[in-house]
Amino acid sequence: MGIAFDDEHAPMFSVGQVADLLGVQPAFVRRLDTERVVEPARSPGGQRRYSQRQVRRVAQVSEMADEGLNLAGIRRILVLEAELDALRQQVEHLKTTQHRPSGRSG
Repeated sequence: MGIAFDDEHAPMFSVGQVADLLGVQPAFVRRLDTERVVEPARSPGGQRRYSQRQVRRVAQVSEMADEGLNLAGIRRILVLEAELDALRQQVEHLKTTQHRPSGRSG
């Protein structure tokens, strides 16, 4: 059985481990799932399991909360950031497809 420690999407960390890594309360980490801000995978036994990417997201959310933002506002910011990233990718894709030679001579 291979464990992909270098896979940032592999769900490996428990609530307690995430809380310890980031210096936050386990209840805060669980609340992020309840409020659909960071939604972890579940183990076969139903335990929350966080990936490295999600741990970084919990850290980002914790910083925003420390700055006074509520979870609804944070969730909205994260949705808007994801939409912005998707639009940037679309723009880059359009730029690369428009600059390709058509192969036709004229």
